[in-house]
Amino acid sequence: MTSPCPICALHHDQVSRECYEIQRSGLWVLRHHPNPAPLPGWMLLDTLRHCAGPVDFTTDEAIGWGIAVQKASQLVQQLTKCDRVYAIAFGEGAQHLHLHLIPRSITENSTKAWAVADHYRAVELNDHPPADPAQVEALVLKARQNKIVLG
Repeated sequence: MTSPCPICALHHDQVSRECYEIQRSGLWVLRHHPNPAPLPGWMLLDTLRHCAGPVDFTTDEAIGWGIAVQKASQLVQQLTKCDRVYAIAFGEGAQHLHLHLIPRSITENSTKAWAVADHYRAVELNDHPPADPAQVEALVLKARQNKIVLG
């Protein structure tokens, strides 16, 4: 018996949607990382449909993926004023494609390259403070006002 998918559960959880979801299209869900968020502006681009990754995309998903990633990344950069946006997807924690879009400021060494994974774990283990929930909420509200089209 397989476990219920935690990403699918988030997509149906009304409280989570009200707090973190930024936009939903026919194919994609853009949401802020739930609290405790590792960084303000750390977003996730999920497939709306349950699938493990690009290898399982429908033709429409494959065609739209690049535009969705571009638009969501542009939004992260616009909101956070970061220098770069890292895009990372592993899919072992939840085998439902959720692309982490991580704001990278060159002046912040804890988010440099793979150090961002250590930063993530440090927040998860309470060894580093998470993003301020009020700042996350403000970013979500601001992001919702931006009418990006994910596709």
